Amino acid sequence: MKPVEQIKIPIAKEMELFESKFKDSMLSKVPLLNRITYYIVRRKGKQMRPMFVFLVAKMVSNGGFDERTYRGASIVELIHTASLVHDDVVDDSNMRRGFFSINALWKNKIAVLVGDFLFSKGLLLSMEYEDYDLLKIISTAVKEISEGELLQIEKARKLDITEEVYYEIIRQKTATLIAACCGIGAASVSVSNETVKQMKKFGEYIGIAFQIKDDLFDYTEDKIGKPTGIDIKEQKMTLPLIYTLNNCSEKDKKWLINSVKKHNKNKKRVKEVIQFVKDNGGIEYTTQKMHDYKNRALKILDNYPDSEYKDSLLMMIDYVVERKI
Repeated sequence: MKPVEQIKIPIAKEMELFESKFKDSMLSKVPLLNRITYYIVRRKGKQMRPMFVFLVAKMVSNGGFDERTYRGASIVELIHTASLVHDDVVDDSNMRRGFFSINALWKNKIAVLVGDFLFSKGLLLSMEYEDYDLLKIISTAVKEISEGELLQIEKARKLDITEEVYYEIIRQKTATLIAACCGIGAASVSVSNETVKQMKKFGEYIGIAFQIKDDLFDYTEDKIGKPTGIDIKEQKMTLPLIYTLNNCSEKDKKWLINSVKKHNKNKKRVKEVIQFVKDNGGIEYTTQKMHDYKNRALKILDNYPDSEYKDSLLMMIDYVVERKI
């Protein structure tokens, strides 16, 4: 059994019901929109974010559940899907999870409007049922995702990113949405504000570990669906490179910066940069930092009694740092 399927076992029924509720939440009176959203639903990913919502809700409430939890999961998945559609436009990407992206099939204008539609559906779903606490959590996440993307673009122009700024970028770009999933899961079953805060922090730590793992893939030879060296080609400063820049000679530092700025499309030069980072401890350092965040997440779970939901979250944490794709 695949790890993700094993993680889903305690919430299998909820995930199955969620599928139909999520489809319903995307319905429109416009046939073109329905064709596009049908295409999106059929090519869904692992659905890790709804899984976080359900597992956290059940863990903090000892197996309890609420209709609000389904809405929370739908809100998160709508916002996440919208951000992916917009990302493909921004990145001029024609593929998503091995299939053509929305902008590749229906062009940028329609893709942007579909993303806007999904964002508004997510926000309206929370307004319709007066889930204002859930709305606040997801709205904060949307704001931070935008800020994180813009901060990364700004820093890519100058290549002056520090390790501290790197963590802020990935916290905003990736971790904030996983933090929102965990916060919404807790809030949906009406636990204390302190528990909601704790679960948001838990999600943040997992999200940072998740993104660090993604950044490590740029330096691997494994077939992961993302070409090796793509971050360097796009002038994205990730932790392996940041660490290496901060711990090499001035001469090597100039060569690295020059390579990323002016030779980032040269395959041979990109391979040399990857090898230099590997040879100078960038991978080991980054892997250690990823495990540091994993351990912070584990420490938070220590506060909760053993249950099948907690076990699944523990498996989820392991999956995040051990996955091959």
